[in-house]
Amino acid sequence: MKNIVIFGAPGSGKGTQSELMIKKYGLGHISTGDVLRNEIKNETELGKTAKEFIDKGQLIPDDLMVNILASVYDGFGKEHEGVIFDGFPRTIPQAEALKAMLDERGHKIAAMIELDVPEEELMKRLINRGKESGRSDDNEETIKKRLDVYHNQTSPLIDWYAKEGIHHHIYGLGELDRIFGDICSVIDNI
Repeated sequence: MKNIVIFGAPGSGKGTQSELMIKKYGLGHISTGDVLRNEIKNETELGKTAKEFIDKGQLIPDDLMVNILASVYDGFGKEHEGVIFDGFPRTIPQAEALKAMLDERGHKIAAMIELDVPEEELMKRLINRGKESGRSDDNEETIKKRLDVYHNQTSPLIDWYAKEGIHHHIYGLGELDRIFGDICSVIDNI
């Protein structure tokens, strides 16, 4: 079982690379963004609560996210190839909670794959994505807040996963095939 955390700033290509990993390796995929957007769209209580945080560019409370992810993860059944965690964890307490949740099931994270993209490229990608998709959180002001949150709260996870011995740095700018090839080299060797 190869549970993988795909990691990077907003717009770094996590969703695109996750789709390629799913096709090649048969992994499940848990995108916290997709899960939350679905809850918001369906106007569930969780969705309403989450929307308040998202609209302010803030992170969802940890206990709320871990409970959601545990439920989605368990939906893949006991025997699966592994799951890609996309957009979670975003803080060290979330990483610790994810590790504990997986430990309870006798599972673990096999690799944390970091997609590293320069900030000016991230801004371009996110503004374009907002124009193409109509995602309300892809506007310049919210993007700047999200990148600040990433740098201040999320990037310390790189060191945390490095200490766990499972951090893998991938330069995420350039040809899609080269980036995916670098990711496959990591997955094939875990």
